[in-house]
Amino acid sequence: MRTAYHLLVLHAHLPFVRHPEFEDFLEEDWLYEAVFESYLPLLQMLQRQRADGVPASITFTLTPTLCEMLRDELLQQRCERYLERGVEFCRQQANKRHGHERDLIEFYGWRYREALRFYRDELGRDIVGAFANFQEEGRIEIITCAATHGFLPLMQNTPEAVRAQIFIGRDNYRKHFGRNPLGIWLPECAYSHGLDSVIAEAEIRWFILDAHGVVLGQPKPRFAIFAPYFTPAGPACFGRDRESSRQVWSSREGYPGDPAYRDFYKDLGQEVPIEDLEAVYGKGTNRRFTGVKIWRITGRGPAKELYRRDWALGAADAHATDFFHSRVAQLRDLCAKMPLDPVLVSPFDAELFGHWWFEGPEFLDLYIRKAAYDQDVFRLTTPSRFLAIHPTQQILSPSASSWGNRGYWEVWLNEQNSWIYPHLHAAARRMTQMARKYLGTEDRLLRRVLAQMARELLLAQSSDWAFLMRTGTARQYAERRTRDHLLRFNKLYDMLEKNSIEEALLSRYERIDNLFQDIRWEYYA
Repeated sequence: MRTAYHLLVLHAHLPFVRHPEFEDFLEEDWLYEAVFESYLPLLQMLQRQRADGVPASITFTLTPTLCEMLRDELLQQRCERYLERGVEFCRQQANKRHGHERDLIEFYGWRYREALRFYRDELGRDIVGAFANFQEEGRIEIITCAATHGFLPLMQNTPEAVRAQIFIGRDNYRKHFGRNPLGIWLPECAYSHGLDSVIAEAEIRWFILDAHGVVLGQPKPRFAIFAPYFTPAGPACFGRDRESSRQVWSSREGYPGDPAYRDFYKDLGQEVPIEDLEAVYGKGTNRRFTGVKIWRITGRGPAKELYRRDWALGAADAHATDFFHSRVAQLRDLCAKMPLDPVLVSPFDAELFGHWWFEGPEFLDLYIRKAAYDQDVFRLTTPSRFLAIHPTQQILSPSASSWGNRGYWEVWLNEQNSWIYPHLHAAARRMTQMARKYLGTEDRLLRRVLAQMARELLLAQSSDWAFLMRTGTARQYAERRTRDHLLRFNKLYDMLEKNSIEEALLSRYERIDNLFQDIRWEYYA
């Protein structure tokens, strides 16, 4: 009797957003919202499963930029402040409401207080360390990503930049988790010819592709996406299963669009008098998301009905049951047709669970419990564990691909963002030029300049900026970030060219863009 395997992979990532030059900066809320709504609930889910003896086995990406932010003291302090403000906002609004509205706001007040207790008192603000502890216990596997989530196929003409993204990402994983990563999440699941060689050089064993990256590979894959394949350079690739992904990911076809669930887009911060926001968030504050959303999905119009938590949890249970039975049927059919153990890979953005889909952590918890106890068709596992017991696989050269719209690269290269790439390529060539010129130098000031040049280049290369330009969400901010990092990079380059280093300006750049303190700029050489 064959055993099938299901791989859940949650990709936790945010771009590096840190603005010490401002007391408040709205885009920093991206981190605090994800902490409150996704990362803390997912950790609490893992705690409950451990307490109940549930043998979960999930894979998480914690990207280098996310790890650096989660362990940055300034951002930790501001995250705590965000949670404290949430407590105060709920207290203020509960005193002004009656009936079910008041009940809902008090429910959010409880969630904020519990999140604050868990984050500050139980975790000591160390979310990365909490995930690391679960990895040490063998309950999860954590993998790495390229340093700043750079879109690697669009760096092909500067291979030193590709190598630096992967190697600096690997080094950052070692710093936070004290071991080598076994897997890597390629940013946007984007692959191009030759990436497997760089991954192999970094001693990483596997990565994930979208389905067509495997199916269109050469030679033809014998088992489509239901088995991993070793690439010519050695690392294995796993293909994403679209059926299971669509059920969870799609807001229209999938579970998150159910009218019982909480509506993400309608927030109490858009409804209350601006004076109420100023009393909590400070004078001059603009309209903002507070995380307090008391309405459910009721259609596309502005009118919404109040959220019913019991209905939502009932829907989460029903959807977890449906997802479970769908996987049992899908994998039982594969077992009957394949001469080896099939594997099904379901990768998702971790922030889907809790942030975008409020009930996502409850859905995930219920599904994992059902998979652990209620059947004998498949097991939850991680890619590394699967490869350890299935070491023989077909060799395949994957096809160029991504998990973006239409499956290739148009989201990150189009009329809205194409202007950035000549500048990014020129900066990468300049970085390589200076790294080779000063390779081996022991001059401390020169090494600081080269390290900061590498940070600015890496931050400019983040795929998030091109994505935001394409979607129009925070477009101005994304454009400004790209320009600012390139301007800082070029200013530092000019310092080296002219042999005239402005240490005060260098220190300012180091204070603002302070990630990867132990960065090895020599990778560019």
